[in-house]
Amino acid sequence: DALLADPISAIFSRGGMVWYGGFGGALILIVYEIKRRALPLGQMADLCSPTLAIGYAVGRMGCFLVGDDYGRPTDSWVGVAFPQGTPPTRVDVLESYFNIQVDPALVERFGQIIPVHPTQLYEIGMASLIFLVLWNLRVHRHRAAWLWWICLTLLSIERFLVEFVRVKDDRFFGPLTLAQVIAVSLVVVGLLGVRRSWSSEKKPAAGEPEGEAA
Repeated sequence: DALLADPISAIFSRGGMVWYGGFGGALILIVYEIKRRALPLGQMADLCSPTLAIGYAVGRMGCFLVGDDYGRPTDSWVGVAFPQGTPPTRVDVLESYFNIQVDPALVERFGQIIPVHPTQLYEIGMASLIFLVLWNLRVHRHRAAWLWWICLTLLSIERFLVEFVRVKDDRFFGPLTLAQVIAVSLVVVGLLGVRRSWSSEKKPAAGEPEGEAA
């Protein structure tokens, strides 16, 4: 109902296009600059892919330090409370801001400041792992932009998974958030890109002499 009533606010809310909007805007400017300098777009995309993953991890470090973009309330040992977060993990804030019902057992155990899933740390770990995967795949025999499509697919899968434990107020599609719907779309695009750029030819990798391809 909220999405239909005010789609613009929903899309550009904290849970909607905050990251995707910034990513899309930056992507447009980067592509423009690459084209302006007459550089090979596909190769530049491959070159930037590992740094995009580690950059995302660094960004989530900032989210953790300011207490933003955290997860659902939990009594697990991994739970972290953000009394000075943006917003703080107080019971009244969680219930009014994110429209969730905090378990009374958690209130009885922890008081008004509730520990939540540190989804920022989850994302730091997953994005760092994706960086390592991309780094190991950076020299490949496929067409240009293959690594970029791998990067887009993996980061979108990561975002889709972590959203299940994020505390969000934009679950307009049943249990799915707006970010998850966007992530699914990007996974499809990424897989199509991987398939299109896949090459089974035994071509020399970048920097490899022609005679070593066999």
